[in-house]
Amino acid sequence: MKILTFDTSLDKTYVTLSENEKILADIIVENHDEKYHSAYLIPTIVNILKNNNILMKDINVIGTNVGPGSFTGIRACVTVARVFAQQLNIPLVGVSSLEILSHINTSGSKTAVVLDARKNQFYTALYVRNKELSSPKLTNADELKSFDFKDTFVIADETSSAFLNSFGVESVVYTEVNADLGQYLNKIVYDKISNASDEDYLWGKLKPLYLQAPPVTISAKSKIK
Repeated sequence: MKILTFDTSLDKTYVTLSENEKILADIIVENHDEKYHSAYLIPTIVNILKNNNILMKDINVIGTNVGPGSFTGIRACVTVARVFAQQLNIPLVGVSSLEILSHINTSGSKTAVVLDARKNQFYTALYVRNKELSSPKLTNADELKSFDFKDTFVIADETSSAFLNSFGVESVVYTEVNADLGQYLNKIVYDKISNASDEDYLWGKLKPLYLQAPPVTISAKSKIK
């Protein structure tokens, strides 16, 4: 079973190709040349397939990050994933950013993932041994302060980490540990598809995980005078 996974929702673009659990190729793309990293998603997929002498029709499963995260990044990877899965008529597995990040904790202890959602709000979820205890949700600052973080491994982004530290909660900043999130995503997809029925991961079921409304910008030209 050949699995192609990709993620443009977080800090970088991650594209990973595997044969079941065996990683065949793994590419990480950062922002460069004043372009956002998601702009390189399609060329990266083309390269990873070409370099491994694999055609798109040989792929059996597609997996992608559905968010939360960058709205542009979510749209990019979800759209590409849906198109590929529809055209190939293969399963499409969506995984949340928070579940991917939870795999940074390898200790077996409870994991809390906290990401900045702006406007004094945060995306949060709880896991233990890679099992979801609390699904991703939008949490305000006061609610976050009331969380019981005792005996919990906390993973956050830089902004959330600073806020947590302000009331005495230590956390690991995921962008500072250089974890290969692409490999985490690929493993999660393999585990999910290995225990799924044919109806569990139809491409039409995949939806972006927007826990708050995407920002809407109205240009000056479009305003009614």
